[in-house]
Amino acid sequence: MGDDPVLYRTDGAVATLTMNRPDVANAQDTALIDELDRAFTRAGDDEEVRVVILCGAGKHFSSGHDLKSLVGQTEADHWVAMRETPEGKFFHEKTMYVDRCLRIRNFPKPTIAAVQGSCVAAGLMLAAMCDLIVAADDATFSNPVLRMTGAGVELLVEPWELGIRKAKEFLFAGETIDAQEAWRLGLVNRVVARDELMERTMELAQRVALVPPVTAAVVKDSLNHTADLMGQENSWKYHFMAHHWMHNTKTARDALEIRKTKGSMRDVLADRDRGDVPGGG
Repeated sequence: MGDDPVLYRTDGAVATLTMNRPDVANAQDTALIDELDRAFTRAGDDEEVRVVILCGAGKHFSSGHDLKSLVGQTEADHWVAMRETPEGKFFHEKTMYVDRCLRIRNFPKPTIAAVQGSCVAAGLMLAAMCDLIVAADDATFSNPVLRMTGAGVELLVEPWELGIRKAKEFLFAGETIDAQEAWRLGLVNRVVARDELMERTMELAQRVALVPPVTAAVVKDSLNHTADLMGQENSWKYHFMAHHWMHNTKTARDALEIRKTKGSMRDVLADRDRGDVPGGG
């Protein structure tokens, strides 16, 4: 599918943006996030485009942040250096994660995430920024980063997507939710056969595209405003501050130093799944 981290194509009134790092389950590094942002700009500027589909190449939608890059092995040097200070890490995560995600959430054209396979942590955060989610029947959703000392990810979407009681179970227990349970809880709009995911998502996108653009933009803004009146914007601001306070605890800093010594991400994830946090407590 080429080496570009994000592929862009249009089909009539629908633009499809494909995260294209299937070899790492579409883990989100700087290049992918930057290209995705540019792709949304392109779709926003194209007057023929009325709906945007966001999807991932290969078996999985997205495994979340590229943790290998975040411990300095492959990420752009200026970001690695910046993350060495608390204020630098704050600026990096607000710029690259929060602001970029909120741009998708507030994008004036309707957006649909087509999710297959694993949708993990920041992958779930990204999917939740879209207006609609169509899940393949093999899709699973999880956010197990509390075991790694992380206070969720940058935007705590779970209470809004699952309800507070279920969000507590999901996060504290490191639960994995399958596609049918995600539909039952209201996290996704539809569940379809894996081999029909893109076809069925395109059918939905074409139905949504029948709405005049100005109407779609106004109603989307009003719906988002309703969520903000219910406290979504302020809850996310609070959580991002809490997220960064947690980054700078001794527990989190010790765990990060240990992760830097690991030989592979397999070792890091094995520690996570054991709940093996150095200095925890």
